[in-house]
Amino acid sequence: MFVDIHKKNIRIYKKTIVIFLALLLPFTFFPLTGCGKKHEPYVSSSTELRDNTPLCLTPTSPGDVVFENELVSVDASNSSEGYITVTYLGDSSLVKLQVTGPDYMTYTYDITDNEPEIFPISAGNGGYTIGVYENVEGNQYATIFTEESEFNITNEKGAFLYPNQYVKFDENSEPVRAAVDIVKDAHDDLEAITCVYNYMINNITYDLEKAENIESGYIPDIDHIWEIKTGICLDYAAVMTSMLRSQRIPTRMEVGYAGEAYHAWISCYAENIGWINGLVEFDGKDWSLMDPTVAANQGQEALQSFIGNGENYITKFIY
Repeated sequence: MFVDIHKKNIRIYKKTIVIFLALLLPFTFFPLTGCGKKHEPYVSSSTELRDNTPLCLTPTSPGDVVFENELVSVDASNSSEGYITVTYLGDSSLVKLQVTGPDYMTYTYDITDNEPEIFPISAGNGGYTIGVYENVEGNQYATIFTEESEFNITNEKGAFLYPNQYVKFDENSEPVRAAVDIVKDAHDDLEAITCVYNYMINNITYDLEKAENIESGYIPDIDHIWEIKTGICLDYAAVMTSMLRSQRIPTRMEVGYAGEAYHAWISCYAENIGWINGLVEFDGKDWSLMDPTVAANQGQEALQSFIGNGENYITKFIY
């Protein structure tokens, strides 16, 4: 569960954005004209354009491997692809799911209705504990389901290509449709990432009011964010992750700490390079951390000063 992401970090923004505000990028809309003028030094050596046909993987629940009781059904048939489907069958309005993997990190989610929901298995192969809890009163919850299972994930990038509760998208999502044009001039995945990144930082502004009033359990609606062109860091990350995943680029939406602030950003996978833990620009040797929220709201000098070599960022959860 993503909890009060900017109630915790609003203090650091008041400290750091005081500096950033003087450098705030003007909010300008640009037409969807592909890469356009690049601001990063990376240029592909390829002379052929990459295939920009979107591919939105669709999670399924075939029922081949199911753990269940009268209140909860967990379909693990596609655990090898990096996700499970959880359906709550009871009538409580406050239900939480916890997934603990072999890295011993516990992911907590709100289950919002009785429909199947997709959750990533992002800690790799090994033993997982799945628990579901109903609210009793106040902050007290009772265990209604628990299961321990070994998962063998054969598609190690699957969790970062499929949609899930925090990164909801399909072929009809507006950011997915827009990404086709945004990356049309890209020659390879790195140029495609650059195109999407440039579009995001030039077209989406940071919503300070929303950050101050965000509620626990907030889940981004990427179509809504695309329409209003403003959001918090989780919105930036979810929109960009959806666009890149739909372009067949494995992308991790990462949540953790940027300095003292609870924050969200992304990392991407590129062929022949591997996982790139953040992308702002490439200097011929190193990529610096991609944080579309920060990049959209400050000048380049302050951006590089804060992002630096990535040491300001500590990842806790990966979606």
